[in-house]
Amino acid sequence: MNTLPLVEIAPELIKLDSTDSIWENLSGTDEIQYFWLGRQSYQPVWELQKQLHAKRVSGEISDVVLLVEHEHVYTFGKNADTNNLLNSKPRNAEVVQIDRGGEVTYHGPGQLVCYPIIDLHDYKMSVSWYMRMLENVVIDCLQSYGIESGRKEGLTGVWVGDDKICAMGVRLSRWVTMHGFAFNLNPDMTYFDGMIPCGIFEYGVTSLQELDIHFSSIDIQTKIMNLFNNYLSKNTNEV
Repeated sequence: MNTLPLVEIAPELIKLDSTDSIWENLSGTDEIQYFWLGRQSYQPVWELQKQLHAKRVSGEISDVVLLVEHEHVYTFGKNADTNNLLNSKPRNAEVVQIDRGGEVTYHGPGQLVCYPIIDLHDYKMSVSWYMRMLENVVIDCLQSYGIESGRKEGLTGVWVGDDKICAMGVRLSRWVTMHGFAFNLNPDMTYFDGMIPCGIFEYGVTSLQELDIHFSSIDIQTKIMNLFNNYLSKNTNEV
C-alpha cells in the first residue's frame, strides 16, 4: 500500500464559528489557507464562496479551501434534470439550484464537503487537469486506508467498484474555481434513495462507514489538506 507523500510543513486548519468570521482570519500569506466551517446550512456557504471567488479574481486574497459539513440539502447543477429528485419535497432537506455543472447531488451530516477557491493561473489552466487533481486527492486519501478506488470512463467522481464514494461538480470563472467535492464518510444513506445520484441509474453510492473503515474526521481533513498541498506544489504536468 502506498503511503501519503511527505510534506515539509503541514498546513494549518483554521476552525471558525461562523462564515462571517472568515474575514478576520484571512492573512496576507501566499500559501493556501484552509478553513473548517463545521456544520452549516448550504446558502450561507454558497454566498461565502461567491464573495471569496470575487476577491480571489481581483487578487485581494490568496487561494482558500473551505471544508464543511452541510445540513441536509439537494443541489442541482445549472442544467440539471429536476426529475432526478424523486420527491419534490424531501424530508428535512432544502432543495437549491446552483451555478455548478452536473446533476442532483445530496449533502448532509457525515459528509465532508470541500470547496477550493484557487486561481488556476498559478498552476495549470486546464479544467480536465483540475478535475483529475481533485479525484487524485480523494483516491490517495482512500488508498491510505487500504481502499482501492478510481475513476469511471466518461463519469466524474471517485468510485469503489461500481459505487460512488465522492461526487464532484465545479465552476470556473476567470480560471478561479468554485464548488468542489462531497466525500461520503458516514452520512445517512437513505437520503440517496430519494434521488438518482448525478443522474446515473446503473451505479450505486457508498461511504467509508459502509466499507467498514474506522476513521476520525480530523484525520480525513488532515490527509485532504496535505494531499492538496502536495498536488498544488508539485509539477502540475505530472497529475
